[in-house]
Amino acid sequence: MSAKNIELIPVERIREAIILLRGQKVMLDRDLAALYGVQTKVLKQAVKRNAERFPGDFMFVLSAE
Repeated sequence: MSAKNIELIPVERIREAIILLRGQKVMLDRDLAALYGVQTKVLKQAVKRNAERFPGDFMFVLSAE
């Protein structure tokens, strides 16, 4: 069995990506994609293809309201 190279993301980098929006802690899709090292559209496609693996409020579209 070979050891896998796993790079841990520094906690501070994650903290900096979390914003408070309308009283909720959220991460923008672009920031989450950057943490995973993928394009934003690739992240969104993966979530849509595997929607059953995520809670209902995992992703939402922000409105002006």
